Amino acid sequence: MKNNGNKKRNIRWTLVLYDIVIYLVVAALLLVLYGGNDKLATVTVIQQILLSAICVFAARLIGNVYGQVWRYGGIQCYIRLLFTDAIAFWVYVLLEMILPVHKITFARMLALFCMNVLGALTLRMMYRYAYKCGNQETLHGRFLAKLLYLVSGVQAASDKEVQKIKIAIIGAGRVGVSFAEELLNNEETAYIPRCFIDTNKEKVGREIQGIPVYSEDEATLKRLAEYEVQEIVFAIPSMDADKKKALYEYYKKAGYKLKVYDYPTVYVAGGKRHLREFDIEELLFRKPLVVTDEKTYDYYRNKVILITGGGGSIGSELCRQLAKMNPRKLIILDIYENGAYDVQQELKIAYKGKLDLQVEIASITNCRAMERVFEQYHPQIVINAAAHKHVPLMEHNCIEAIENNVFGTRVIVEMCEKHNAERFMMVSTDKAVNPTNVMGATKRMCEMIVLSASTHGKVKYSATRFGNVLGSAGSVIPLFKRQIANGGSVTLTDKRIIRYFMTIPEASQLVLQSGAMAQNGELFVLDMGKPVKILDLAENMIRLSGVQGIDIVETGVRDIIGTTRENSSIYAACVA
Repeated sequence: MKNNGNKKRNIRWTLVLYDIVIYLVVAALLLVLYGGNDKLATVTVIQQILLSAICVFAARLIGNVYGQVWRYGGIQCYIRLLFTDAIAFWVYVLLEMILPVHKITFARMLALFCMNVLGALTLRMMYRYAYKCGNQETLHGRFLAKLLYLVSGVQAASDKEVQKIKIAIIGAGRVGVSFAEELLNNEETAYIPRCFIDTNKEKVGREIQGIPVYSEDEATLKRLAEYEVQEIVFAIPSMDADKKKALYEYYKKAGYKLKVYDYPTVYVAGGKRHLREFDIEELLFRKPLVVTDEKTYDYYRNKVILITGGGGSIGSELCRQLAKMNPRKLIILDIYENGAYDVQQELKIAYKGKLDLQVEIASITNCRAMERVFEQYHPQIVINAAAHKHVPLMEHNCIEAIENNVFGTRVIVEMCEKHNAERFMMVSTDKAVNPTNVMGATKRMCEMIVLSASTHGKVKYSATRFGNVLGSAGSVIPLFKRQIANGGSVTLTDKRIIRYFMTIPEASQLVLQSGAMAQNGELFVLDMGKPVKILDLAENMIRLSGVQGIDIVETGVRDIIGTTRENSSIYAACVA
């Protein structure tokens, strides 16, 4: 074990020497050169210099002022210096009154200490400025780097940053500045900020942390090349979507690698802002919809909530959203234990025992298992997100699709009625509209079961439809990512196809808000904004990956005539 009691302090004696020089200069000015009404004798000057110097430097050594690394020091380092010198001053005043030395006025004593601490602070600020702003690119920077090396023997920061990635930060607001400070204060980081790009006229033309701020017009490609910028970082979370798209395309076309400093697009409990690649969700360049409000939060607060399919992409996000609303109990039900386990561990770590969380592994088609779950927990709100969603797979496994989606939904509806649940909410899909495939047909039948139950049951029922959910298990995005990673062609059925997209948080918030506002028997659909061409999405993903030589191949629309005819027969038989 380490013996912390014998820990040796690392005193920077060069800094002590500079402080002594500053102190002697101040003492000479106030005690020798400045005569005043009480001109001091030589003996008095010597006594006062020795007494005050002992107090000052003893306090600084005890306070470990000389053990700090000042080139990285923040406000706490300066506060420590001020605090130790304030203590030294009052000790000096006390000793001057007690000891048999020649006295000087209180005003002269105070001026001596104030001028000395001002000199010490100035020295340290100049040192930090020279370290951070010294470089080999400009005359001013070279002068500071040379001065720093002559005075302290320390290389300017830029000399050590030759191997670092030089970046321009779009946004000189709170987020961008905090990101720049984080980089400047972390010697081990791989990035170094060169300039800010901002539209605020009050900031343009000024410097923040020694970093110049340019307008979009001033930050030309030529100027960025002069600063040797290699990457562009977006640090304006509130930037207009169209503006962000224009800047993204401009700098991407110029050959810069683009990143973003923000939270993850998919919410993770306890997540923080970090530097990351653009997620594909952000390449839609539209403002995320925020639909939950205080009424929604109040509705789910202190309720027992059961989420079927809680380990899936949509179900897990519903769990994250609901956990923030302080439910009395949250039950995650899923047949796939790994997904349920991952969500359980994430929420346990984030909420540290403050969330009453239960996990049940069972199939919604198992009547006995559902009976046990409902009997044990008596959920007030049931959200049915469990379903088979892969369209091509369900074409081949239509019996399983019907058993899981249709009969599973019927089992949950019956359990809600039997055990007096307050509300049942079904997660549906836009493929249930005039369905042309098995998956869509089964989801339409689920909607009919739910809406039919609303006409005679005691429970309040609602269903929510949404379109393509980015990042979900059934989304086209994972397929594109796998194709790009494997170096093969990205396949599209038709390059003219457009789709409406939403993110997983948006889809989850829609389900929760619709459930809170539903009276009974409603079918909700989200206004999903502007459509996106699948071709544009594929091209953006290829550019984002940085992989060269990836082609986009049009495969043609699947032959669905036979499938549609078969689906119609299944659909008609089930309705009958």
